Amino acid sequence: MNSELKNIKVIVTDLDGTLLNPQHKISDYTKSIFQELHNQNYLIVVATGRHHLDAMAIISTLDVPVYLVSSNGARIHSPEKEELFAFDLNSEVVKAALNVEIDPEITVVLFKENVWQTNKLNEKLNSFQTELKYLPELVDFKTLEDFGAIKIFFAHDNHEKLVALKEAILANGSSALHHAFSLPTCLEFMDKSVDKAVAIARVLEKEGFTMQEAVSFGDGFNDVQMLSATGKGLIMGNAPVLLKETLPNLEIIKTNAEDGVAHYIASRILDEKLAEC
Repeated sequence: MNSELKNIKVIVTDLDGTLLNPQHKISDYTKSIFQELHNQNYLIVVATGRHHLDAMAIISTLDVPVYLVSSNGARIHSPEKEELFAFDLNSEVVKAALNVEIDPEITVVLFKENVWQTNKLNEKLNSFQTELKYLPELVDFKTLEDFGAIKIFFAHDNHEKLVALKEAILANGSSALHHAFSLPTCLEFMDKSVDKAVAIARVLEKEGFTMQEAVSFGDGFNDVQMLSATGKGLIMGNAPVLLKETLPNLEIIKTNAEDGVAHYIASRILDEKLAEC
C-alpha cells in the first residue's frame, strides 16, 4: 500500500461518472475490487445524488455491505437498508423556488419518497436507470398542491439555460437552498443543511472513523465538499475541466470508462498484484 494512504479505512465513492461506467453499470472488475475491500474490512460508503430506491438497485449488485448516502445527503441508509437520516424540503420553500420563469424545454423534477414528479417524461433521464425501481409521475406544477420534496432537479442539454435558471431562483430569494451541478446538464437544489460531506461524517461517526481516514472519488460539483473534507480526494479523469480547476490540489485519476476507481484502489490501497487482474 502507498504510504500516503496507510491510514485509510474508508472508501467513499459517487456513482454516476465515477463508480458507474458510461452505460450506468458497475463493471465486473470493479465488483471484484469492492469485494476484496470488504474482505479486508474496509468500510464502504456510496454517496450519490440519486434517489435511494434507484441507488439501492445499483449498489446491491456489488454483493457487499454498503452505507448509502443519497439525494446528495438528504437520506442515509445502513447496509441493511434501514433509514438512518431523512430530510425533506418544505412545500412552501419548493413552491417559491419554482415561482420563476422556467424555459418549457427544461425538465423539472421533484424527488419524492416513492416517485419523482416531473413536467415531462425524459428518456435520457430514464436511461440512467437500468432497472426502473424509482418511477416518474407526470404532473402539472401549476395545479400541484403538495410541493414537499427531497430535492429539486432540473435537466437540459444546454448548460447556459440551467445557469440562467439557477441565477433566477437565487435572485428570487431562495435563501434556504443551495445548488450544485452534478453534471453540466443537471442542476440540483437542496436545503442548505444537506450535503454529501455532512452525511458521510454522520456515517463515519457512527462507525468510529474520522474523515481523515477516508478516501473519496467524485466527478461533479455536488462532490466538492466531500472531496475536500476526506483525507484523500480523487477527481475522475472524465470530470468537467472547471471542477479540476476548482480543486487544483487534488489528484486526477483514470476515467469511469477505464474503471478509474477500481484501478486506483487496486494499485494504491490493496495489494499491487490486484491492479493487474
